[in-house]
Amino acid sequence: MLSLRLTSFTHLFSPPTSAAVAHRSPAILRRRHHPLRQRPLASSFSAQSAAAETKDRVDNSKNRVTERVITPRSQDFNAWYLDVIANAELADYGPVRGTMVIRPYGYAIWEAIQEYLNVKFKETGHSNMYFPQFIPYSFIEKEASHVEGFSPELALVTIGGGKELEEKLVVRPTSETIVNHMFTQWIHSYRDLPLMINQWANVTRWEMRTKPFVRTLEFLWQEGHTAHATLEEAENEAIQMIDIYTRFAYEQAAIPVITGRKSKVETFAGAVKTYTIEAMMGDKKALQAGTSHNLGQNFARAFGTQFTDENGLREYVWQTSWAISTRFVGGIIMTHGDDAGLMLPPKIAPIQVVIVPIWKDDEKAAVLNAASSVKDVLQRSGIKVKLDDSDQRTPGWKFNFWEMKGVPLRIEIGPRDVASGSVVISRRDIPGKQGKVFGISMEPSNLEAYVKDKLDDIQSSLLEKAIAFRDSNIIDVSTYDELKAAISQGKWARGPWSASDEYELKVKEETGATIRCFPFEQPQGIKRCLMTGNPAEEVAIFAKSY
Repeated sequence: MLSLRLTSFTHLFSPPTSAAVAHRSPAILRRRHHPLRQRPLASSFSAQSAAAETKDRVDNSKNRVTERVITPRSQDFNAWYLDVIANAELADYGPVRGTMVIRPYGYAIWEAIQEYLNVKFKETGHSNMYFPQFIPYSFIEKEASHVEGFSPELALVTIGGGKELEEKLVVRPTSETIVNHMFTQWIHSYRDLPLMINQWANVTRWEMRTKPFVRTLEFLWQEGHTAHATLEEAENEAIQMIDIYTRFAYEQAAIPVITGRKSKVETFAGAVKTYTIEAMMGDKKALQAGTSHNLGQNFARAFGTQFTDENGLREYVWQTSWAISTRFVGGIIMTHGDDAGLMLPPKIAPIQVVIVPIWKDDEKAAVLNAASSVKDVLQRSGIKVKLDDSDQRTPGWKFNFWEMKGVPLRIEIGPRDVASGSVVISRRDIPGKQGKVFGISMEPSNLEAYVKDKLDDIQSSLLEKAIAFRDSNIIDVSTYDELKAAISQGKWARGPWSASDEYELKVKEETGATIRCFPFEQPQGIKRCLMTGNPAEEVAIFAKSY
């Protein structure tokens, strides 16, 4: 038996506004059943004639549900976000306040993130391993700024096996301390360096205000830890890993993050420098999507992690740590989703293409045979495809369901398509008639090439759209008044900064915004601090954040 001594927790997740509650049925709030399974469609799909089949495909509005089940983004962004998670079956509430159950579709997105990063980690010389989730409290206390930074979020085990523990245990909030304890036993000589490991694990932080994927009591992540012989090697490692995160964000998730260095106030507890990727969400708030820390020798000195160098001298190692978590799933939702639901970049979509066959009773066998052939062609070419051949729902219901799940491409196959040897293809990112193309040949090489080309185009288009949105919502400022005006409009402010930590905290207190980072890409020329008027070498980005 384990006993956890924890602070009180008053909210399950950030409470929705009254307007959001009014817009969502009790069924959605309880999350007992899928909303689309509770409500009939406005009209069922009809394929009585060739004309009716074409009309239904073009006018998809006839297959919409009678009652909106996703709150419009513009009306209540938080309610929209929770609705998308519920309706797209990404996650559900856990029985412990502030926890979530990641459902298969949501976990498949996390697996896509894992698959990409695992390859990159191993390509750069890192090995996967695993550390215990229970950490002696004395380990946390060894690094003063670390314990100060994490103390309010710790979950402590005080009883085990029915007995009071001699030393309370911390449920892993992060692993720098236990990693250093082990590194001290494994590192003896310069020949043991660099030591570069990564673990995929769960983390517990007792957050008081939570939001699914973005901030929960427990979440999943990877955390990398490395030890080096020199400061230069550690710095290069920290930069290398934030670059990997940046490439992932742009190339896989189609999220145009801004990469940079955290301010001293925002630096990870126990680190010398923290590098970050900051993403702009659909409500223009910033999301810290990944971090990489140069730990210097802080933890090495606290734990006595030393090595004998080539000259026979004992030296402390230089270290890094870096992490990305399931919070990135929330970032994908909030960057690309729309009023219809989730919108997934093809490279991380669990299903890239869904095939929806359309038939009348006497045509079912021929249509399903053609649909199966199309599925086989696409699967052999490495495309992740789903054939929805269930007969419990109308084609129109399926259109809306898979659109809400964010599947990038939909292929429709009806009797006329079988006769003509062609299919109809619709893009998730372009609604209505503009995103629908008729008469695409079923010939394997032609179909494969067309689908792959469209998936690449969707990936690029989502990134371009996100870049345009980001850039249109960053305002360059040169005075504090201009900064306050930009933040009051819900935008990001970018301006020269060389002021003190006290001034930075003043900005946070008066505007709710923090310095997200000092971007790596800096403008040239002489700059004056927007707060003090003193010379400033860098511009900083300020924004409200999650």
